[in-house]
Amino acid sequence: MVQLNSLDGIMYDAQRQGRFSFYMTHYGEEALIGVAAALDPEDVVFGQYREFYILLYRGFSIEEAVHQCFGNDLDYGKGRQMPIHYGSKKFNFQTISSPLGTQIPQAAGAGYALKMAGNKKMSVCFFGEGAASEGDFHAGLNMAATLECPVIFVCRNNGYAISTHSSEQYKGDGIASRGVGYGIDTIRVDGNDIWACYNATKRARRTAVEKNRPVLIEAMTYRVGHHSTSDDSSKYRNKKEVADKMQFDNPISRLRLYLEKKGWWSQEEEEGWRKETRKIVLDAFAAAGKRKKPALENMFTDVYDEPPANLEAQRKEMRELIQKYPEYYSIEEHVSTL
Repeated sequence: MVQLNSLDGIMYDAQRQGRFSFYMTHYGEEALIGVAAALDPEDVVFGQYREFYILLYRGFSIEEAVHQCFGNDLDYGKGRQMPIHYGSKKFNFQTISSPLGTQIPQAAGAGYALKMAGNKKMSVCFFGEGAASEGDFHAGLNMAATLECPVIFVCRNNGYAISTHSSEQYKGDGIASRGVGYGIDTIRVDGNDIWACYNATKRARRTAVEKNRPVLIEAMTYRVGHHSTSDDSSKYRNKKEVADKMQFDNPISRLRLYLEKKGWWSQEEEEGWRKETRKIVLDAFAAAGKRKKPALENMFTDVYDEPPANLEAQRKEMRELIQKYPEYYSIEEHVSTL
């Protein structure tokens, strides 16, 4: 949780300095790492965009995350994704896509495939309460229920769909009641309590893999940060509201105080770990910023097994333009494969 918090702080500031185009923080929602701890490493994850804690828990390094945000030559997406759109075949984390809610029916389908494989694995899908207003939410939950798919749907109800408060999104009792309507086992938890997130997910996973039934978890939390670096939340909510949440319901502080009370952690250890994590992030940041951008050839690869004629024509045109106008089309910043 502290490592994630350090990453967010440095990367948010770096984006504001123009080092890369976009970023989203996890401020206020760090306790959901409890979900990650309750999953099997082979469970397939479909995230929305605020779930880097899953990858971090599974072993995805800070260096790999920073390379992705910079879109450099070590970025697994080869610079073709927006920052924070992570993905990892190794850690069974499907690459993030920007369109809202598309991952929900995909997760239901993946759960069905895993059931057919009979390997006692499942899929897990994350989304915010705002995404639950999308048609894909209803299609995905109905599909999972009727086909009896082993999938856990985790709704991060953080109070805001960008600038739209939850009170303006729905009149019903949150998102949990919708799961009941689809005949899905449902539980609502304190999303700022890491133990509640862990225990609910542990139980939900047992239901999913042993009974081949979907489960909906609604985690009630609060988005302390702006929606993204494209947002200024001070325009639509009171700063005191945010400050109070940070002071009285901070998931990191809640866990730290619990550990200190048990004698398992101390203020000195906290300060030392924060310094260490900050150094890890800063070192990764410095190294990533020195890397070259991916090869321009990557614009034409990884879509077709055999590139069609029109794509080859575009590749040929790009090469000719670079050779004819080198002063306008410099490739020095890129790994060269031309």
